[in-house]
Amino acid sequence: MAEQAYHFGTGRRKTSSARVRLYPGQGTVVVNGKSGQEYFPREGDIATLLEPLVTTNMRDSFDVVVKVVGGGITGQVDAVRHGIARALLAFDPDLRPVLRKGGYLTRDAREKERKKAGLKRARKAPQYTKR
Repeated sequence: MAEQAYHFGTGRRKTSSARVRLYPGQGTVVVNGKSGQEYFPREGDIATLLEPLVTTNMRDSFDVVVKVVGGGITGQVDAVRHGIARALLAFDPDLRPVLRKGGYLTRDAREKERKKAGLKRARKAPQYTKR
C-alpha cells in the first residue's frame, strides 16, 4: 500500500504528548490503534478533542490517527486537541485566526508543582498541634 499524504501536528499537556496525523477521509478517530470511543469512553472527551475540527467546519473532511503517551485521561485529551489544531495549521495556515481565537494553539503550560521539604504536598503543611 502506498503511503497516503497526511498533515502532522504535535500536541502536549502536562506530561502527555500526542502525535496527530490528519488524513483526508470521513471523520473517523483512531487513538493508539483503538477507535476513539473505545480509548476515551468518558462522555464528552471525543467532543473536546474534535473541537478544532468542528470550529473550522472540517469534522467530516479528515480521519484522525493519534499516538498519545503519558499523563492521565484529561491531559491526553487536551494534548490530542492541541495536536489536531497544529495539524490543521499545517494543512491551511489561513486557519490561524480562527484556531487562535478558540484558544486551541496555545500550549497549556501548567505543570504539577513539586513537593517541598517539610510539607505533605506542594503546599499542604502538617497539622499544627499546640500541645
